[in-house]
Amino acid sequence: MHTKKLLPALLAAAMSAPSAQAAVTEKMIEDSAKTGTEVLSWGIGTNGQRYSPLKQVSTGNAARLVPAWAFSFGGEKQRGQESQPLIHDGRMFVTASYSRLYALDAATGKKLWKYEHRLPEGIMPCCDVVNRGAALFDKLVIFATLDAQLVALDQATGDVVWKEKIDDYAAGYSATAAPIIANGLLLTGVSGGEFGVVGRVEARDPRTGKLVWTRPTVEGHMGYTYDKDGKKQEAGISGTPGKSWPGDLWKTGGAATWMGGSYDPKTGLAYFGTGNPAPWNSHLRQGDNLFSCSTVAIDVKTGQIKWHYQATPNDGWDFDGVNEFVTFDLDGRRVGGKADRNGFFYVIDANNGKLQNAFPFVKKLTWATGVDLKTGRPNFVPENRPGDPTAGADGKKGSSIFSAPSFLGGKNQMPMAYSPDTGLFYVPANEWGMEIWNEPITYKKGAAYLGAGFTIKTINDDYIGALRAIDPKSGKIVWEVKNGAPLWGGVLTTGGNLVFWGTPEGYLKAADAKTGKVVWQFQTGSGVVAPPVTWMQGGEQYVSVVSGWGGAVPLWGGEVAKKVSLLEQGGMVWVFKLSGGAPAAAAE
Repeated sequence: MHTKKLLPALLAAAMSAPSAQAAVTEKMIEDSAKTGTEVLSWGIGTNGQRYSPLKQVSTGNAARLVPAWAFSFGGEKQRGQESQPLIHDGRMFVTASYSRLYALDAATGKKLWKYEHRLPEGIMPCCDVVNRGAALFDKLVIFATLDAQLVALDQATGDVVWKEKIDDYAAGYSATAAPIIANGLLLTGVSGGEFGVVGRVEARDPRTGKLVWTRPTVEGHMGYTYDKDGKKQEAGISGTPGKSWPGDLWKTGGAATWMGGSYDPKTGLAYFGTGNPAPWNSHLRQGDNLFSCSTVAIDVKTGQIKWHYQATPNDGWDFDGVNEFVTFDLDGRRVGGKADRNGFFYVIDANNGKLQNAFPFVKKLTWATGVDLKTGRPNFVPENRPGDPTAGADGKKGSSIFSAPSFLGGKNQMPMAYSPDTGLFYVPANEWGMEIWNEPITYKKGAAYLGAGFTIKTINDDYIGALRAIDPKSGKIVWEVKNGAPLWGGVLTTGGNLVFWGTPEGYLKAADAKTGKVVWQFQTGSGVVAPPVTWMQGGEQYVSVVSGWGGAVPLWGGEVAKKVSLLEQGGMVWVFKLSGGAPAAAAE
């Protein structure tokens, strides 16, 4: 009798407890985006669509979503929390500010282990001490740190398996993006564009951390391949030395790949966005300044740049082109969508880089009148470029101009989502501008390398942020949900006809993907600046988001930062499921 009574309890405990870790393969990563049962990569799938086919939670029942559990990162190390969790074998792997990583029971929130990276004095992250997530491969969980290292941990124990240095943090390098797995390789970028670093993409053996190839994203720098013994061989210079950069400025050219990349198995290409050229002061570097403010498509097998598209040649506004390149099918062609910081949405052939369409996704643009679809180049407004400071009366400050969007962008780090069900992109957009002027600047290793001054300005009295459903074919905004504060968190869309996103005011929201009608919201207690995820476990669909206000807005936001200064910091993982259990027809 006692044994019979004990069996159900033991069975329930076994079902809820994480199983022995199954090795994550590349096929599992690719299939997970199709099934939605696990979350095995940044972007939900490596192509970055952030779409889950799960439909147990839908527009008809989303109002029944309630907290299943919540977990605090604890301590005094709060600041911005921009991490996207990963889910595998009943475990959640989630990074936190100050280069921390947690393994949690995905059904209960119980902490299984914690890794806290020991950071040295003198790290120089540009835009808060954030981390955006990890990568899973084999039995490892791998993430980047603020002192520009990569750390691989055993998924079961949290023990360090390998650790590799990316670059010198004292020279301004850091790393905040989630790595991705592509063709069996670990792909990463670098952060530090505001310190005169040289952007690049690196491929490593994910089991050992050893380099396979490196590809600089500043014209004039040499790429390399590495054999199994670590011997380095030249693999060709990126671009043509001196062609689009004057003098020696290419040596500290910026173009940091700080948002990481995406990968499409259908094309065999990885797509990385590149940041601003350094310094911001554009009169110093007459020319296009390749490959800054671009999308570069890299052959994963060789590390060669197969094509590039530059959205903002000779950038003078800090319009980083790092935003994610999301591949999808349109009219029988494999293309990619990109909502650029400069305020334009681009549709580009994913195989050859040819521009298919470009249109504004924000309502106020001052730096260009449009994009020439034949040449792919923007139609600049010359008088709306910051001026040469040496031409001023005192030689210390160039003419000030008003620019929209601001350098924080029509969209910044917060990733958008695409739904193959609706054919729409869901873009967290912001309407704001800036007063900006140039100043004299010289490069000094490890020091800020801007050459500009600025103040962020609001444009509208009633809102800054707006979640916008955008048709990539017509360029039309199908619907929008306005928000008082700027949106800084990512988006998730699902087969249940839902779009999830968070706000700095603390809400995680869900709306009808076709109409934009908000059907559910929950107050998380701090601003949401991270992307939501969803998965299946024990026959139930879970939805999760990390909550914790921070990021670039409170640090760089000028008048806007003052407007949201009362928002509270935090550090929590929230997980939701339907009250009353799964619908009978949907439970499997």
